[in-house]
Amino acid sequence: MVSATVQKISTLQSFTDRITSREARVGIVGLGYVGLPLTLLFSAEKLRVTGFDIDRTKVDTLNAGNSYIWRIESEHIASARAHGFTATDDFTAIAEMDAILICVPTPLTEHHVPDLSYVQATIDAIAPHLHDGQLLVLESTTYPGTTEEIIVTTIEKAGRRVLRGTDLEDELNGIMVAFSPEREDPGNMETPRREVPKVIGGCDVRATAAAEALYQSIFTQTVAVSSPAAAEMTKLLENIYRAVNIAMVNEMKQLCMRMGIDIWEVINAAATKPFGFQAFYPGPGIGGHCIPVDPFYLTWKAQEYGFPTRFIQLAGEINEQMPTFVMRQVARALNFRGIATKGAKVLVLGVAYKRDVDDLRESPSLTIIELLQGLDVEVSYNDPFFPTVGHGRKYDLHMTSVPLDDLSIYDCVLIATDHSAYDYDRIVEESKLVVDTRNATRGIVSDKIIRC
Repeated sequence: MVSATVQKISTLQSFTDRITSREARVGIVGLGYVGLPLTLLFSAEKLRVTGFDIDRTKVDTLNAGNSYIWRIESEHIASARAHGFTATDDFTAIAEMDAILICVPTPLTEHHVPDLSYVQATIDAIAPHLHDGQLLVLESTTYPGTTEEIIVTTIEKAGRRVLRGTDLEDELNGIMVAFSPEREDPGNMETPRREVPKVIGGCDVRATAAAEALYQSIFTQTVAVSSPAAAEMTKLLENIYRAVNIAMVNEMKQLCMRMGIDIWEVINAAATKPFGFQAFYPGPGIGGHCIPVDPFYLTWKAQEYGFPTRFIQLAGEINEQMPTFVMRQVARALNFRGIATKGAKVLVLGVAYKRDVDDLRESPSLTIIELLQGLDVEVSYNDPFFPTVGHGRKYDLHMTSVPLDDLSIYDCVLIATDHSAYDYDRIVEESKLVVDTRNATRGIVSDKIIRC
């Protein structure tokens, strides 16, 4: 009779062998800015991927070999299809997967409470189709405890067992569960995705080992931590670090403006120090899924422990008020030139949250547009990545991007996102007034420019 320990080792070995031999099947749930790039990485390594999404339009687009994300070309989708990639909205196919990765949104409610409805709906849909020996990894950014409190609990309520032992002597039958935070950086064309180390925290040593084997097939380095909660907190620390520093420099920018000091000059000078300083830059607010959201995930969870995260909350408040600050600067600049805000024509350049990306998530530009509209300003926008802006979780604009034919018809041109496609010399030359929130006009000398 084979010993229990040998059985356990051989089963984990079987999982890793299937990864090595490229026989394993990988299921990725959520085919957005995180899930689709992962799909391409696995497909490039000849692993057969099935993508799951409730959006039938996305499923049909991908199965036709086309892309709906600007920085992912259709030829990359076609190549993945050639290596066996297929997309579906049929979650019964989860049973055929060796590993399942969940990459669904984790937004905030309007009251800054974590909205885990997408995670809960996903695990509810796939739990009935899970079976022993599978690896399930949550990649969606969330607060410490989510993996065990929601993922594990839901699986167990469905009558499945999750491996949560501390060594190979535990019973074998069960599902391996881990958390591995996504570390996507939209628009970053310098750092290859596979060069970004992958943090992994399993509910059990086998889950961690299986996840490492899986991710080592596409990433050059994996970093194992002691638990899912440690991995969840790692992602929050990374993004809260950025949020706090951005808040600090946004506050300093406002002070520097009052003192007549150029904050950009100060930052560039400080950045020459070879130690103890990392440059962060001010802007009209923060966008994307992570930085505007993650601090509030932690502050919400901290309440459970009776611990007020005052420093983090303050940073969040500073960053959130930046669109209002920009709106006031526009109104002030118009009024200074004798132009009433009511009825003024303002063109907003860039609605994406970040330069050269087709991503509107939490974009401060959308908030600025709504604030200006609240002052009865006649607002137009231009963005090469968004021909139209419709309805989202936090906005309802229904606007169409206007051409940059005649900038002189606008009382003010507001640079909200510094896309590289814009000709800033021409923008300044042809505009009556330019409010620059990104220092996009650096090096251009003109009394038309207000930098804020």
